[in-house]
Amino acid sequence: MEAAADPNTIQVDVFIALTFGIVVYFLGERLTRGFPILARYSIPEPVSGGLLAALLALGVVLVTNREIVYDLAARDVLLIYFFTTVGLNARVADLIRGGPLLGIMLVLTVVFMVVQTGIGMLGATLFGLPSQAGVMLGTAALIGGHGTAIAWGPTVAEQYGVAGAAELGIAAATVGLILASLLGGPIAKLLIERHKLAAAPEEVHTTIDQPDDDPTAEAITHVGLMRTILWVHVAIAIGFPLHEAIAAAGVMLPLFVPCLLVGIVLSNTVPTLLPRLRWPAGTPSMALVQDFSLSVFLSMSLMSMELWTLAASAGVLVVTMVLQAVAATAFILFVVFWAMGRNYFAAVLSAGFAGFALGATPTAIANMTAVTTRYGPAPLAFIVLPLVSAFFVDLMNAVLIQTALSL
Repeated sequence: MEAAADPNTIQVDVFIALTFGIVVYFLGERLTRGFPILARYSIPEPVSGGLLAALLALGVVLVTNREIVYDLAARDVLLIYFFTTVGLNARVADLIRGGPLLGIMLVLTVVFMVVQTGIGMLGATLFGLPSQAGVMLGTAALIGGHGTAIAWGPTVAEQYGVAGAAELGIAAATVGLILASLLGGPIAKLLIERHKLAAAPEEVHTTIDQPDDDPTAEAITHVGLMRTILWVHVAIAIGFPLHEAIAAAGVMLPLFVPCLLVGIVLSNTVPTLLPRLRWPAGTPSMALVQDFSLSVFLSMSLMSMELWTLAASAGVLVVTMVLQAVAATAFILFVVFWAMGRNYFAAVLSAGFAGFALGATPTAIANMTAVTTRYGPAPLAFIVLPLVSAFFVDLMNAVLIQTALSL
């Protein structure tokens, strides 16, 4: 860690930022062991560790009056790694089952986006801001995340006279990420225990924690790990040019989406075409890569939150984000859970919906992972939610934001 050219910042380079991310995960793991309530409510270790690290960073900023800036290039690579492993683990049977559910989930998401935009505009109006500022307190910052808030901020500021629109959106996205990380687990716990739900017995899920007395358990070896990493890289290598081709056609999607799709295609064709090939899907080595990439990604995302940016908009943020959290919780409990089947899958998906409706897709996945680790597998949820939140939401969000600004 070294001082940047700007004397008002502390620059953390890519290697140190990655190392901090690993340390933060272990900090969260220690907090979970020390405070059982965190495990009871399925709060992921990267969330508890990341929030504490962000608070410590806030203390450093307040004492030194210098902002901390992380180089997050490694974090972005880990995101691609994670979603590629999700694709490589996907089964055709799950995709077929998920078809109708995808449609229902998409409709529910669009409905909630309209609600979320309305709440944002209401919050802005209550504090004397132009109604267009509410876009930065709604889907642009929450479902859209930091990237969408940054992208739309200049437009809202210049065309509608909302000073500091980007900063307002970034602050809202930061608060949303915290809420998303903390609400998903408790919501799922409430639904699972109130309705006495359990994972379907036919679901098979491999984790890296194999029972010591299981003679069929496959050990994690360097060969198995290298095989997994090789196929992850093959999928990514195909996903990159596919992403460029999609972008050239005028469709803007996150880079991890083509990599996810390529993983799905490979996992459902290569083992059939080459039956003697040892395929890594569902192995402990794949689970290890998946758990590592998601855990460190989320740790880095939360530890790098710039909490010191929240003070300038504290009033409108507190009121609007409380309204958004209440609306999201009510919508999940009384609409999403019931519409998606009122079963264990729906409860796990509810935790994920809280994650991406207020935060981001990786937060949703982390919420669902924490829930399934405690209560049992729900593999279909890990297919349905990323496809909706990555494929369709960005497109609908752009239309909805433009519509809201024109009102």
